[in-house]
Amino acid sequence: MELAVQWTGPADGVPVLVLHGFTGSARAMAPLIERLAEGDPSRPALRVVAPDLVGHGDSDAPDDLDLYRVEAMAGQVLAVADALDCGTFHLVGYSMGGRVGLTLGCAASPRLRSLTLIGASAGIADPAERRLRAEADEARARYVAADLEVFVDEWMADPLFAGQAALGDAHLRAVRAQRLASDPRGLARSLLAGGTGAMEPLHERLGDCDTPTRLLVGAHDAKFCAIADQLAAGLPRSGVARIAGAGHAAHIEQPDAAAAAVADFINGVEAGRAGEGGDS
Repeated sequence: MELAVQWTGPADGVPVLVLHGFTGSARAMAPLIERLAEGDPSRPALRVVAPDLVGHGDSDAPDDLDLYRVEAMAGQVLAVADALDCGTFHLVGYSMGGRVGLTLGCAASPRLRSLTLIGASAGIADPAERRLRAEADEARARYVAADLEVFVDEWMADPLFAGQAALGDAHLRAVRAQRLASDPRGLARSLLAGGTGAMEPLHERLGDCDTPTRLLVGAHDAKFCAIADQLAAGLPRSGVARIAGAGHAAHIEQPDAAAAAVADFINGVEAGRAGEGGDS
């Protein structure tokens, strides 16, 4: 299996892996990637690595459902980091990518310098609710495979993404085209094996994540603001950052503020590592 990977920024810069959400790709994270890689007078440019997760974008969409499990995706992200000589690295994950990142934080914390989760959860703790979500994801997967265009139009109409309407028709057309570029079979398998209905919840493992963690949420995203507060209570070294004027996709809706929050957090962690004599 091969994953498509983009990287940008200075070759000797601090490494940051950026993971997209469901139906996304590295292209979908461009507003954040560009700002982190460029830096500004107050912050150094970062070396940003952005894979298309399995079944998404230009990456392979294999038949084996096990390759789409959240744990498997976490292992694939580590393989990307190893292939690009990122010994330890910062990780920024949005939504599904955040669940992958949190899985890494709980299972391989020493590899992560920091973890930023944007609109992400630890899965669904209640077994009955998780079964219902799995059934819903199975129905969605059939829908995706049968008619991706209709699915994407309905997905983008979800109130969770309402804040992006203010960015204009050109933005919405570009986002739609990006989502439609993925293999529908890969997206369907991702729902079946990597959705929150299939994911083993991480709530009981949060104490294993000894990585400095920032939970970034749009202030208008009430559901995920509450989830972020709950995660912060369980993660040993975490804090919540709310982005004003943003909903679920804070890094898209308010890219300057979100990128500044991410970069400031990473630079603060790097300063602490320098003080402790941390290596790369």
